[in-house]
Amino acid sequence: DYVVVKMIPDNRLPPRHLHSVHTGKTFAVIKWESPYDSPDQDMLYAVAVKDLVRKTDKIYKVKTRNSTVEYTIKKLEPGGKYHVIVQLGNMSKESSMKINTVPLSAPDALKIITENDHILLFWKSLALKESNFNESRGYEIHMFDSLMNITAYLGNTTENYFKVSNLKIGHNYSFTVQARCLYSGQMCGEPATLLYDELGTGEDPSAANTGRSTDVAAIVVPVLFLLLVTLGIGFVVLYMRHRRLQNSFTAFANSHYSSRLGSAIFSSGDDLGDEDDEAPMITGFSDDVPMVIA
Repeated sequence: DYVVVKMIPDNRLPPRHLHSVHTGKTFAVIKWESPYDSPDQDMLYAVAVKDLVRKTDKIYKVKTRNSTVEYTIKKLEPGGKYHVIVQLGNMSKESSMKINTVPLSAPDALKIITENDHILLFWKSLALKESNFNESRGYEIHMFDSLMNITAYLGNTTENYFKVSNLKIGHNYSFTVQARCLYSGQMCGEPATLLYDELGTGEDPSAANTGRSTDVAAIVVPVLFLLLVTLGIGFVVLYMRHRRLQNSFTAFANSHYSSRLGSAIFSSGDDLGDEDDEAPMITGFSDDVPMVIA
C-alpha cells in the first residue's frame, strides 16, 4: 500500500544554499535554490546588497521559475566588503552571506635608486593593467624598520616615484607601495614590497650583490687565466722534451746502424771506460764491398 502526498508550498521559507560562485574586482556571482522544489509559478526574489564600507544599500529584483538561481551582482568596488541578503518578494525569511571583492593588483617593477642622502622608489603605473584604477587616486607608501620593529606611513603620491630621506645607517627597511586606501583605510590595493639593506653604506642590496659579484669575478677570472696559461706552457714544455728525446734517440739509432747487417749494433757494456772506446768498431769486410788502398 502507498499514498501520494503533495506538500503545500510555503512562501515564507527562505531561499536555500545561498553561496558565492565567483568573485572578481567589480562583480560577484551568487547562487541559491528556491525555498521548495519545482516551483509551479514564477517566484520574485529580492537581492539586497549592503556596502559595509560606504554604508549604502542597493536592492535588485529577480523573477524566475527555476529551482536553481544564479545571479551576478555588478558595479562593485575592488577590495570592497558587502553583505548580501536574498529573500522572496513577500519579505519572507531571508538567507544572507558576506562577500569581499578582489582588491587592485600590486604595482609592478618596484625599484630603488640610491642617491647621496636619500633613496628614490620607482614603480609602473597601475593604470597600465587595471582599468578600474585612476591615477588621481594615487598611491600610499609604508616603511618597516626591522631593527626597531616599527611600521611607518610615509605618505601618498599621484606620481610613480617617491623620495625617502633620513634613513639610519645599519638599519634594514621594507618598503610597500599600493593603491591608496579609501574610506578610512578599508579599501586598499595589494602591496608591492621591496627589501632595502642599508649595509652601513646606503647601498641598495641589489647593487651590493652586484658589487660583490663583480669583485668575485675580478679575482676568479685572472686566476683561471693564469691556470690556463700555466697549463699551456706545461704542454709546450712536455711536447718540446718529447721531440728532443725522440730526435736524440733517432740520431743515436742512426749512428749505430749497419747497412751491411741491416740492424743497429750496440756495445755490450764490457768495454765501457776503455781508452779507445770512441774508435769505430771493425766488423770485417764483405766480398761485395771493394777495398780501396791509398
